[in-house]
Amino acid sequence: MEWEVSKVVRPATGRRILVIEDEETIRLIFHHVLTSAGYAVDSADTVAAGLKLLRSRSYDLVIADDRLPDGRGLELADRARAKGIAAVVLTGYALQMKKEELSRYDLLLKPMRPLELVAEVERRIAGRAEPS
Repeated sequence: MEWEVSKVVRPATGRRILVIEDEETIRLIFHHVLTSAGYAVDSADTVAAGLKLLRSRSYDLVIADDRLPDGRGLELADRARAKGIAAVVLTGYALQMKKEELSRYDLLLKPMRPLELVAEVERRIAGRAEPS
């Protein structure tokens, strides 16, 4: 698979993204791709760790895997939305989700190419106010 990450590299945007993903390889790839695209990225591997970061920092976007060892990414997305933060749910199991869960948030489907990830992130935070 050709990653083409070098085409994504650009200066810092001042935007901060929180990625909650329990699969270490995916978490590291997301971190690398998003930092290369100019975003500041924090990451966690559980709901509890994600909630701790969400309470301690300000974010422009939260990307939460739906299936985590200690709960659901939907819970993290709900908390982010309550704080006025854009949120999307990452899943490889969309066909197994309930209808009401599918309509609650935008979904990012695994697997996804790095350039697709950056395009999706940019689309979701494009209309948000610039960081101060």
